[in-house]
Amino acid sequence: MRILLSNDDGYHAPGLEVLERIAAQLSDDVWVCAPASEQSGTGRSLTLTRPLRVRQYAERRFAVSGTPTDAVMYALSELMRETPPDLILSGVNRGGNIAEDVMYSGTVSAAMEGALAGVRSVALSQRYGRREPGADVSFAAAEEWGARVLRPLLDHEWAPRSVVNINFPEPEAGAVKGVRVVPQGLRDYGRVRFDTRTDPRGFEYHWLSMGRATPPANDATDLSTVTQGWITITPLQLDLTLHGSIPALTDAYAGM
Repeated sequence: MRILLSNDDGYHAPGLEVLERIAAQLSDDVWVCAPASEQSGTGRSLTLTRPLRVRQYAERRFAVSGTPTDAVMYALSELMRETPPDLILSGVNRGGNIAEDVMYSGTVSAAMEGALAGVRSVALSQRYGRREPGADVSFAAAEEWGARVLRPLLDHEWAPRSVVNINFPEPEAGAVKGVRVVPQGLRDYGRVRFDTRTDPRGFEYHWLSMGRATPPANDATDLSTVTQGWITITPLQLDLTLHGSIPALTDAYAGM
C-alpha cells in the first residue's frame, strides 16, 4: 500500500513527524509532500498568482511553497503520476478540526483534494487543552491510537468523493475513552472576535481570535463527543448539494 502524507502546519511540523510514525505501522511505501510553511486556515485555496517552488529533502520527501491543496495536487499530478497513492493521510494537525472548522481547515482540505482525485483520504487532528499552548502540544493520543483507528478503514467500502475526519481528544492516550462515529456539529458563530492593536506608526491592525465555545450537552456530534474524551470519526462528502431542496426550488422557478 502506497501512502501520501501532507498537512497544513508545514513540512517541519511535529504533527507530521507523528503522522510518519503512524503511517510506518501501515506501510513501508510512504511519501511526504507538504507545504513548506504553516498554512492553517487556508481551506481549499490554490496558489494562482505566483509560481510554486518545490524542495526535495530526501527520497519521497518534498515541500511545496504553497497551500495544502497545492501540495497534494502537485504530488498527484507530478511526483506520483505513474504510481498514485492508495491512501492519503493529512495531519496530524496541531489543534482540533471539528464542527465548522472543516470549512476553513487546510488539513481537511488536503484530504478533500485527494478525494477529488478518487483516492481514499483521511484528515487527522489532535486537540489540546490550553487556549494558547505555543509549542507545548502533546500528540500522545494521536500517536497511541492513530494506526489502530486507521486500520478498520483500510478494508472498508468508501462512498465516492468522501473524506474521513478524525479528531483525537485532549486527554493523554491512557485516558481516551474509545472511538465514536458521529456527525459534524455546529458552534455558536458569536465566538468570533478580533483583537485590535496599534502598530508603531499609530495604525490599527487586527488579529482574528476565535473564542472557545461551550458545546451543547449530549448533542452527539463531534463537537461534544471529542470534548468528553472520545476519538471522533466523521465522514464528510464533497457534494455540497442540498438535495432535499431541489424539488421546492424547481417548483419556485416553474415556467421560467
